[in-house]
Amino acid sequence: MKRTFTIGDIHGGLKALQQLLDKLELTKDDQLIFLGDYVDGWSESAQVLDYLIALEQKQKCIFIKGNHDAYCENWLKSGETNDVWLFHGGKVTIESYKEYTPEQKKEHLAFIERMKLFHVDDENRLFIHAGFTSMHGPYQEVYESNYTWDRTLWEMAVTMDKRIQKDSLLYPKRLLLFKEIYIGHTPTTRYDIFEPMQGCNVWNVDTGAAFKGKLTALNIETKAFIQSDAVYTLYPDEEGRNANPYRVIKKKY
Repeated sequence: MKRTFTIGDIHGGLKALQQLLDKLELTKDDQLIFLGDYVDGWSESAQVLDYLIALEQKQKCIFIKGNHDAYCENWLKSGETNDVWLFHGGKVTIESYKEYTPEQKKEHLAFIERMKLFHVDDENRLFIHAGFTSMHGPYQEVYESNYTWDRTLWEMAVTMDKRIQKDSLLYPKRLLLFKEIYIGHTPTTRYDIFEPMQGCNVWNVDTGAAFKGKLTALNIETKAFIQSDAVYTLYPDEEGRNANPYRVIKKKY
């Protein structure tokens, strides 16, 4: 029987990814939909991309692009960095490439470039890294960066007044466009929750793998989920993004 799993933000945690996929006991009929942010955090970002490139040769996979992947894409393309990216995992990602040839980097760039900004399946379920702001849906989004950065969709869904009915004029139009929406980007560990969270028809599968959480795969049919060990326990000599993870980098003018 075909199963579809959606997988949250990995952030360079190759050991967690390998452990998680072993637990899934995949068959050739199963599908994996990755929600983005493969890099920036633990020390194996480049190696995660290697693993995923090989994985798609034997498993049906869909890869959504995250904001951290966009940072890495820009660096692989131009060599440019910025202080915000370097602080939030970019420095460790660059270090993971120290043994890579220009040809290998080009392969990774091509992989990131062909990632999807969002995916809608045959059941009208949306898979997107962060969100969208247009009441007409992601196809009508004005700013492409919202696909990888928007948090308003999740914040709206998770704080919705449960008394508001779907036929009410007050019900957010964005939530009526899709049967279900699956996102990453905002760690559930921010709410002291280490499992997937649901707000209305939005499922958040980023369970804080970059910090003190686990990597999660959610079965989109049954809503059962499987998790790795807490990722930081797999990298005992590293901090990941746990050093002042939410500190704001102030620009100098």
